[in-house]
Amino acid sequence: MNTTLAETAFPSGQSLQLVLGDITTEETDAIVNAANRHLQHGAGVAGAIVRAGGPIIQQESDGWVRAHGMVPHSSPAWTSAGELPCRFVIHAVGPLWGEGNEAEKLGAAVEGSLNVAEDLGLSTIALPAISTGVFGFPIEAAAQVILKTLGDHFSRRPASGLRQVRLVLFDRPSADACMQVWHDYFHS
Repeated sequence: MNTTLAETAFPSGQSLQLVLGDITTEETDAIVNAANRHLQHGAGVAGAIVRAGGPIIQQESDGWVRAHGMVPHSSPAWTSAGELPCRFVIHAVGPLWGEGNEAEKLGAAVEGSLNVAEDLGLSTIALPAISTGVFGFPIEAAAQVILKTLGDHFSRRPASGLRQVRLVLFDRPSADACMQVWHDYFHS
């Protein structure tokens, strides 16, 4: 069972939650997948999503790449969610640590995910700490970028239909690192 560790509400009524748990069990309108540019979902969060949601997610991802090409950081792809309890999976491509301009690319992937959710008319999404697994982005640095991007988005778009974002961390050390950044960002 997923546990909400922290929550902040914006003046617009939108909320952001920090959650410890398994993103594949989130009952939001969509979950965000930490994907690669080719949408080959073999390991990490992507592999877990396909294992839980079924082969339709990979099949639709392959179709997306055939139709649109490789996925850029700023324009995530989306598919149905197969057997997952959400309706959609938004496939966001974060940067590999060390490739250059990592913070900018990660911010673009998060902002792009929010834009896709809004375009789909969604009110709730859950996202992982994109790029912090096999892509090697340090969790503290990623949390700073992710939380700032989310906060800025809600501040710029108070009338957005997107009402809740849940940042879901799989393990306690990552959640603790994000909690420290959360505290610094929202309580300083």
